[in-house]
Amino acid sequence: MTSRHDLQTQLEHGIAALGLQLPANAVERLLDYQELLARWNATYNLTAVRDPAEMVTRHLLDSLAILPYVRGETLADLGTGPGLPGIPLAIAAPGRQILLVDSNGKKVRFLREAIRSLKLEGVRAVQSRVEDVEGQFDCITARAFASLADMLAWGGHLLTKEGIWLAMKGKRPDDEMPGVPAEFELRGTHALSVPGLEGERHLVVLGRASSQAGC
Repeated sequence: MTSRHDLQTQLEHGIAALGLQLPANAVERLLDYQELLARWNATYNLTAVRDPAEMVTRHLLDSLAILPYVRGETLADLGTGPGLPGIPLAIAAPGRQILLVDSNGKKVRFLREAIRSLKLEGVRAVQSRVEDVEGQFDCITARAFASLADMLAWGGHLLTKEGIWLAMKGKRPDDEMPGVPAEFELRGTHALSVPGLEGERHLVVLGRASSQAGC
């Protein structure tokens, strides 16, 4: 079993490799979240990742890798599962209003317990299908839960006129680009280097098409 000290060292090195500077208590709180997830995962099977060190890489550092691209006062994390990337982002950059959305009841119960026990201010969780969520957000994150076309068809109504959509993918999804609805446009594709993670990771940044954004 990997000790918390070893996990802390791994996480701190990963954060440094990403070039991030986080609040003073962020590492402790991220590890508290990882411990809570591991504890619940033993009973509720919230994630296929079971090894704590792998959780640090595949959950915490993978989520933090998109932090430089997050902006705005409000964020919705769609298909968040056990809170990824929403909870790590809330810990790393507090002060933003964050909505965690998932249709799975046991995952949402975990999210609410994580929000309570970690004292995550401004964060709330809702059990819902994406298409039924109301409101608008400056930033939307989605971690490969669907194709770009489906993501935007189900959740595009949630994006403000000037907002950005951050879609986390493995391989660069060039084959999905033609399916992006006409009212949205590609703003950029970024290859992400997640410390300790083998395989490709890409972030696709989308926004409302210029003709739409000014409406």
